[in-house]
Amino acid sequence: MAKRRSLHADGTRTILLYHHHRQNCTVFFAPTSPCQRIDSDLFPGIALWIKRDDLLHAEVSGNKFRKLKYPLLALQGKNPHLVSMGGLWSNHIHALAHASAVLGYASTALIRAAEGMDSAMLEDCRRLGMQIRYVSRESYRQLRDEPGYWRQCLPEVNPQHVWLPEGGSSPLALHGVAELVAEVSTSIGSCPDVFMLACGTGATMAGVLAGAERKSQVIGVAAFKNADYLHNDIRNLLQQAGYPEYDNYRLLTDFHHGGYAKTSSVLMSFCENFVSQTGIPLEPVYTGKMLFALHKLCMQAYFPEQTSVVAIHTGGLQGNRGFPYSARLIPAINT
Repeated sequence: MAKRRSLHADGTRTILLYHHHRQNCTVFFAPTSPCQRIDSDLFPGIALWIKRDDLLHAEVSGNKFRKLKYPLLALQGKNPHLVSMGGLWSNHIHALAHASAVLGYASTALIRAAEGMDSAMLEDCRRLGMQIRYVSRESYRQLRDEPGYWRQCLPEVNPQHVWLPEGGSSPLALHGVAELVAEVSTSIGSCPDVFMLACGTGATMAGVLAGAERKSQVIGVAAFKNADYLHNDIRNLLQQAGYPEYDNYRLLTDFHHGGYAKTSSVLMSFCENFVSQTGIPLEPVYTGKMLFALHKLCMQAYFPEQTSVVAIHTGGLQGNRGFPYSARLIPAINT
């Protein structure tokens, strides 16, 4: 068993353990990410920490790191061909390409885009050996709605092909996310009053609910319009993963700033101010919207005085490359 330690600027380490068997390499993730105390007039009246999951891994970033952990560990020794879906800047696809390359697994991404469209994210994936296949918006909807439809998007399917759903949001993914809660409790000395996080597929919220076991309120901020259906998805994921149904959460659906991957001038101004004050890099698609919502709640005195809040930085900073503002959201100390 060999170990590789990556030392972060704040002194924390990410430990990757490699077990070599024949020609294959299986990665056992043992992540540690800090809870950084934040003292800022952007968040008056609360005791705030940022769970820096953007520091878990340079490429297999944030909540994608946690969501891939147990699904990939379950495939040890099976030499699978991993298949999943995402957009031109998908954090999940980017993380999966890197994890697959380290593990020595073949991988294919079904990308919602017209044939020939490209991005820096896809260039990374191709360089890592991932096969890219484009699908139409209609086919992408079918991938979401019809179990097994992914087989129709490949030229041939064999028993080695293993499907991972959009965003890596499988029931097994919840177990990796749930581990975050114990890490936070150890880091700050207790379970916080509130966990705050961004919502895409709902799996991260479901995982935090599972880990918190009703000890904390969990507030999710939907990153896109018309997100009320996430209530059902969260409930179903918890049930499929063997957890009880939890009701100690609130889903905020009015902070999407126009829709998925949309921004606004007020959001961008807030994000730049946050980065300037804290030195923490942001992306505005997920974590930026979540922190903006937290800021608004604080300004409305939503929380009782000195409520302890842990806001989860879910990583995904690679997606900033798709926007002209990226340099403004990465502090100079991290460039």
